Amino acid sequence: MSTQVHSDSIAELQNALAPAREQLVAHGVYQSLHSLEDLRVFMQHHVFAVWDFMSLLKALQRELTCVEVPWVPRGNPATRRLINDIVLEEETDVDPEGNPASHFELYLRSMRECGADTAPIERLLAALAKGASVGQALEQAQAPASVREFVLDTFRVIESGKPHAVAAAFTFGREDVIPDMFRHLVGDLSRRFPGQLDTFTYYLNRHIQLDEEVHTPLAQQMVRDLCGHDPQRWQESQEVATRCMQARVALWDGIRAALGQPEVA
Repeated sequence: MSTQVHSDSIAELQNALAPAREQLVAHGVYQSLHSLEDLRVFMQHHVFAVWDFMSLLKALQRELTCVEVPWVPRGNPATRRLINDIVLEEETDVDPEGNPASHFELYLRSMRECGADTAPIERLLAALAKGASVGQALEQAQAPASVREFVLDTFRVIESGKPHAVAAAFTFGREDVIPDMFRHLVGDLSRRFPGQLDTFTYYLNRHIQLDEEVHTPLAQQMVRDLCGHDPQRWQESQEVATRCMQARVALWDGIRAALGQPEVA
């Protein structure tokens, strides 16, 4: 009975999020990438979302498992397994040659392969390594305004201190929409740009496979476990996930503007 209640709650949450999800999946940015230069502009923005995704994931790992010394068992063992399984594949997946690599590192390799500028994201990482706050690092990176707002919104969710809210952002604002979003991008990229997007195509296909077949079901179970039978947590999860999708739409609008194209009304 408990599982059925939780399953119904997930279905209700998905139904409530459907309009925001459709707006994101149907966004015009996917049809705006007509040239390799357009794709470079896209990647130079999107790489910041690839990076801050890992902070969402690590925030969940920090809250739901023990990462301190001395170690003590913390939380639900099943939830620990769920989050650690996702961390394993996001932080140490394999590259096309079978070598360990995080998805972020795969994305950087993809950018270099197609000639996209990695200097801004590298400036962000360098600033963070020297102790800068996220806001300061974004300024030092000279990140576009749409990127800054997107990343700062992610960290507002993280800093809320509510694991169920972070899990909702991760699951429904990121994992659940990634396969459909990336299907719009994979298309005929390899045929149009032979040899320049091999790693990017691998990255996209890998995300579709892992997120749709493995990560999304695991992440939904994590939301079930964290929200339980608490109506307030389910409501907060809906609000946060909606906000995350709206933030992604705003980021996509920023990319279209950078491409010199009007935003979709």
